[in-house]
Amino acid sequence: MPTSPSSSAQTARQAVANRLREIRQDAGLSAKAVAERTGWYKSKVSRLENAVTPPSDEDVRAWCRACGVDGVAADLIAASRSAESMYVDWKRLQRTGLRHLQESYVPLFDRTETFRVYCSNVVPGLCQTPAYARALLGSIAAFRAAPDDVSDAVGARVARSRILRQGAHRFVFLLEETVLHHRIAGSEVMAAQLDHLRSIMYLPTVSIGVIPFSAARRMWMLETFSIYDEEQAQVETLTAQINVTAPSEIRQYLQAFAEFRKLAVFGPKAEALIASASRALE
Repeated sequence: MPTSPSSSAQTARQAVANRLREIRQDAGLSAKAVAERTGWYKSKVSRLENAVTPPSDEDVRAWCRACGVDGVAADLIAASRSAESMYVDWKRLQRTGLRHLQESYVPLFDRTETFRVYCSNVVPGLCQTPAYARALLGSIAAFRAAPDDVSDAVGARVARSRILRQGAHRFVFLLEETVLHHRIAGSEVMAAQLDHLRSIMYLPTVSIGVIPFSAARRMWMLETFSIYDEEQAQVETLTAQINVTAPSEIRQYLQAFAEFRKLAVFGPKAEALIASASRALE
C-alpha cells in the first residue's frame, strides 16, 4: 500500500525542525539562549524544534542569526517552503475564492506533456461542462465557506480546459463508473455532461477509460489524483491538496495508475457505459 503523502509532508516538516535543532546544538546554545537572542518565548523554540509550528522565513533567518550561521538560512528557507507546499489545506488555498486557485494551475498545465488523471468521485476538471462545474464549485464554496466567486471560477476552469485541443499535450483520464452516476447536478446538467464526455473521448490527444462496476478489483479505489509527466503528483483529500514530488512516491502513483488502466475499458466499451449512465437519468 502506498505511503500516505500526508505522512511524507510531516516527515519533510520534521526534517526542517531537526535541522534547526542541529544548528542550535552545533552553535553550543541551549533553547533558552536561542529564545533570549531572538526575543521569543522558550515555548516557541520548542514548537519549532518539534515541528509543531512551521517556521516563517523570518523565523529561520532569526534562528540562523542567533546561531551565527546566516549563510545557511536561504537553503533552510527553501526546504521549509518545500515542506509546507506538500500539504496545503483547502481553506488556505481558497481563502480568497476559487477563481485564483483555478488560474494557479495554468503554468503547471502548460509545461506538462502527459497528464494522467484518476477520478473516483467527480468528472475531471478538464472534462467538465460549465453547468457541471458551476454545480460542483458551488457546493465546494458553500461547504468550505469560501468567498462566492463561483461564476469567475467556472470561467477560469472552462478556459483552462482549452488545453485539451491546444499544444503538444496528451491526456489519459481514468474514471470509476460511479463517477458517471453521481448526481452532482440535475438530470439535464448530468446528461449534458455525459454527452460532453462522449464528444471529447475521441479527440486525438485524449484517452478516457472507465473502470466498470463489474471489474475484478486488483487495485482498490483511491482518492482522486493527477500525475504531471513523472515529476509531480497531486492528491485531493477532503481537507487538503497534497503535492507529491518524492521520486519513490511518484513511482507508486504511476504504478497505481497502471493498475487502474488495466481495469478500465476504452473506446466503444467506455462509450457504452457512458450511454448507459445517460439512460439511467431518464
